[in-house]
Amino acid sequence: MINRFMAGILVSTFFVFPFSVSSETDAERRARLETELQNVERQILTQQRLVEDKQQERQSLERDIAIIEGEIKKAQLGIQARAVAIEQLSDQIGEKAVVLDILAERLAKQQASLADLVRKSALLEEYSLVEVMLSKQSFSEFFTDVATYQSIKESLNESLAVLHSIRRDTVEQKNDLENKQQTEAEMKRVQELQKQDIEEKEEQKSRILTVTKGEEAEYQALLDSQRKTAAQLRNALFQLLGGGGGIPFPEAVRLAQYASRVTGVDAALILAILEQETNIGSNLGSCLFTDSHSDKPVMHPTRDEPVFLAIADILGFDPYTRTVSCPLYQNGSRVGWGGAMGPSQFIPSTWAIYGGIIRAGDTWIYDKGSDAIRRINGGTGPANPFNNQDAFIATALLMRDNGADGSYSGDRLAALRYYAGWGGASNPANAFYGDQVMNRKSRLAQEIQILGQ
Repeated sequence: MINRFMAGILVSTFFVFPFSVSSETDAERRARLETELQNVERQILTQQRLVEDKQQERQSLERDIAIIEGEIKKAQLGIQARAVAIEQLSDQIGEKAVVLDILAERLAKQQASLADLVRKSALLEEYSLVEVMLSKQSFSEFFTDVATYQSIKESLNESLAVLHSIRRDTVEQKNDLENKQQTEAEMKRVQELQKQDIEEKEEQKSRILTVTKGEEAEYQALLDSQRKTAAQLRNALFQLLGGGGGIPFPEAVRLAQYASRVTGVDAALILAILEQETNIGSNLGSCLFTDSHSDKPVMHPTRDEPVFLAIADILGFDPYTRTVSCPLYQNGSRVGWGGAMGPSQFIPSTWAIYGGIIRAGDTWIYDKGSDAIRRINGGTGPANPFNNQDAFIATALLMRDNGADGSYSGDRLAALRYYAGWGGASNPANAFYGDQVMNRKSRLAQEIQILGQ
């Protein structure tokens, strides 16, 4: 998920900008950080295997305390790994800033050189070749001026090419910098969530040991008292981000079971993902399409904005009043993009994959045959990311495509891919998401069983 360090930047076919990475201090620092990260990641994987082994045992006080302690240790290691990764990213961000400064300086010099060439070219073009020839004492002087004129023309073309190259590379470097800043901001936000999770688990462990005094019988009695009754579950609300708030828990179970039947993904896993997304997404609040406290739009302008406008046009809603997730902010500065829609929290470009929104030249249109959600639901209209049933099915489809197979490891990996993509799923620093989803799945599976649906 995290790109490693670059050794240099090739800015154009004319210039190669040197990059100060050969310094021994920098090399030693990078080697140290990489070694630290690898060591922590190995420890996270060890804890993960221990937790997974314990999950297979019969529920008991000893087992559950061991799982809680393992998850606390793993979360602490995750914070440690993320701290190292953030340190690496900070170095890369600093490097990008240096490259941008070099590019800005080179751009200013190239613009000055270009302006000088333009002035010289304009002076030469004020005279005709006949006038130039008649003003010279000899043919050799005349041909020297003609050669100079041609040289200026060629230099002008070369200078323009270099200028365009520098501008293009500047845009690329800025985009790369913004991506790294977004990744860093997401990591810091996740760290805060993990710290909260550790505090909750420590409190849970302390509460269990205080109430049970280490006795298995007392623990089983505590578990029985904590389990919700069918009546309580029938009256409970299942919170959905972007889906109109809470819906009755039995209705959420019905939607999840329907999505499970048509996709093969466990209903409890579907609910766990939606509950996890609501929990994380609620920290970002809701924005309108036009909400922007910086010079950037809320959504990615090329990847998501045109798709969102197309979805609005196809479904017939006002894009300027529909709420979506907000961009991330770090230290008061805007980084990254928002725009996640509905309960499944799909960005528009991801929804397009399942909702039948396809590209046609420079526009986005609806294609009924590509609407996987509608093929399942039937009906007359296109799939809608703000409709609960459509969102449940979209989540299930993505989890199915991510490899959810009903096993602990398969479902956990699919959840990680839902959160971090296939590349980021193997990063131990993201383990917290898969762990939390699987904990939710275990609880929700019990509640579905108690409800009797």
